[in-house]
Amino acid sequence: MDKELLAMLVCPLCNGKLKYDRDAQELRCHYDGLAYPIKEGIPVMLPEEAREMDADEKLHTSQGRSPGRSPGRPQERSGDA
Repeated sequence: MDKELLAMLVCPLCNGKLKYDRDAQELRCHYDGLAYPIKEGIPVMLPEEAREMDADEKLHTSQGRSPGRSPGRPQERSGDA
């Protein structure tokens, strides 16, 4: 799959980033829990063509962390200084 094309594609529902699964030939949106198929090298970005990911797949976000949080970074506290 072309890396430039992958960089441009976003989830049609939430406009979030997609993770490419080369083995399954899918583009996965972990936020919506949908996996969009890639058929004959062409991403099919229709929600009705996507499959729902199971709970285990949804938990495995890129590098095992939720969006917007850095690993090992403490949450900010408010108030006490």
